[in-house]
Amino acid sequence: MPKVKTNRVKYPEGWELIEPTLRELQGKMREAENDPHDGKRKCETLWPIFKIAHQKSRYIFDLYHRRREISKELYEFCLDQGYADRNIIAKWKKPGYERLCCLRCIQPRDHNFQTTCVCRVPKHLREEKVIECVHCGCKGCASGD
Repeated sequence: MPKVKTNRVKYPEGWELIEPTLRELQGKMREAENDPHDGKRKCETLWPIFKIAHQKSRYIFDLYHRRREISKELYEFCLDQGYADRNIIAKWKKPGYERLCCLRCIQPRDHNFQTTCVCRVPKHLREEKVIECVHCGCKGCASGD
């Protein structure tokens, strides 16, 4: 007889400490995805989703790299299971990208004149004091701010 495959995932030690926060953020993500977008610009409908995805990644990044409250095994599990974005966390480790909001803001092909997003400009160098990123709604993620 063939073996029956199950979808049981073995959670590493310490999962019960971060699970409530991740479940809460998943609930917020579900609400943001189902939220009506009447009267909003096309790009504005995705801003809450980007914000919550950033929160989840930043939560796991801070627990492992800053506060050192979770194990490497649990950290890798969260990255492998998609609870956090591995690529943006890799950027946060590099100098100058500690406050990066999303990866689209540093992609030159997504912007005019092949540069980075306006939210990456430090506040003291901006002509306009209040700006919003078109991609994710960020008001400024330059490391010098």
